[in-house]
Amino acid sequence: MTKAGGKQEQHRQDQGKQDKKAQQYGVTPQSVDFNDWYNEVVKKADLADNSPVAGAMVVKPYGSALWENIVRWLDTRFKATGHESLIFPTLIPMGFITKEADHVEGFAPELFTVSKIGTEELSEPYVLRPTSETIIGHMWAGWLNSYRDLPFLHYQWGSVFRAELRTKAFLRTSEFYWHEGHTAHADEAEARAEVRQQLDLYHEFCRNVLALPVVRGEKTASERFAGAVATYSIEGMMRDGKALQSGTSHYLGQNFSRAFDVKFQTREQREEYAHTTSWAISSRIIGAIIMTHGDDFGLIMPPNIAPIQVVVIPVGRKDNFDEMVAEGERLAAELRAQGLSVRVDKRDGVTNGFKYNDWELKGVPVRIELGPRDLEAGVVVVKNRNSEEKETLAREEAVSGMRARLDGIQAWLLERATSFMLDNTVTVDTYQEFQAAIEAGKWVRAFHCGDPESEKQIKDDTKATIRNIPLDDAEFFAEREEGGVCVHTGKPAAYGKRVIFGRQY
Repeated sequence: MTKAGGKQEQHRQDQGKQDKKAQQYGVTPQSVDFNDWYNEVVKKADLADNSPVAGAMVVKPYGSALWENIVRWLDTRFKATGHESLIFPTLIPMGFITKEADHVEGFAPELFTVSKIGTEELSEPYVLRPTSETIIGHMWAGWLNSYRDLPFLHYQWGSVFRAELRTKAFLRTSEFYWHEGHTAHADEAEARAEVRQQLDLYHEFCRNVLALPVVRGEKTASERFAGAVATYSIEGMMRDGKALQSGTSHYLGQNFSRAFDVKFQTREQREEYAHTTSWAISSRIIGAIIMTHGDDFGLIMPPNIAPIQVVVIPVGRKDNFDEMVAEGERLAAELRAQGLSVRVDKRDGVTNGFKYNDWELKGVPVRIELGPRDLEAGVVVVKNRNSEEKETLAREEAVSGMRARLDGIQAWLLERATSFMLDNTVTVDTYQEFQAAIEAGKWVRAFHCGDPESEKQIKDDTKATIRNIPLDDAEFFAEREEGGVCVHTGKPAAYGKRVIFGRQY
């Protein structure tokens, strides 16, 4: 057998061992079927379950705790930048949706309508909100009089409803959860600054809290939000190579202001329409966490957002189990004093192996095992979720070093995800190379002419779309090339740089 053949055979054996171990955990390995892996992890990690409502999910306590952590971080930052929360109705008059032509065209196929209240037919149907630009614009028209009232810096948390034919928990559901920010400004420059501020906030959140490397960029005209002048997105690469649009920020210009008569008196006593924005991150960001950081054994939760950062597992016999649980609680209290989220697994009648596998599947960053002999020796056994190895440490060392340990796991996750994205992004100049790279599950950096018909043809050929036109090439890509010709048509390139193509969720 050749040296190369020997390496290939060893790789197959190693992969076989990994697959066998993963199957013991009860999840399909990613390499076998990524879609099955994802669906099984969502269920078996107790994040969400199917509901009796078609296309909707039930978010279970562990998934809800993760969403609450996301909400808490973002809500604090929104308030710190002067934004105020409000609450709008879930029902929106159909006539509001039809007032902005691009908006109704974009959302018409996704609308849920309500035509009755009780037994009474409504003269005008309501829709369950797909987004709230219209009803907020209607209210703003009554609140806004003068430039002194501006800016309006508003946002709300809630559910939105969009009909989905093919649903997938957290990624595409008929009802999902989000915040939607809506702001109104006296001029374009201020509105555009708001759009960029929120995009950068999302980038910071994904990178520093979720350990998700995301590319900031502007959407092409054909990929814009319905009714927007400009749409910006953050795009992340999942471990199957597909892109996930993880957040958006839109400059709406005066489109919705004109439709809903949102105008004001300027300093010069002229009447002007407000310049508005909207922006959002939804519960699909949980899907991004799963698909960016998961492995063949389940989730790996980034410590900075994990509902449970450390799990303590008392190990004992029937006659001393209660004693070990009490000792586990004392250890947990020492860790909680550092501001950490800690769970003691007190389940009786369940094997230690089952507990270890269960918490691995749930992705808790650090596991501590504590048995009678450990107690006598003054040590604990520590295992990081991202490592196969266990460490036996002095109890005081394990406690005092826990924050640094979690920071190390956080940094490792970001580095791994960033390396994966860069290793799976290629730069091409011919359409043949382009098609081959997309088929291989890569992101592609290429020049494009900006023709919507060319975009459509590329999508028809390869199922790939322009994810965005990067704003900050140097963040991930060393070179910034200008000029060039379109990878598809051979015409002069638009945008002044290469754009990112990829298949998407």
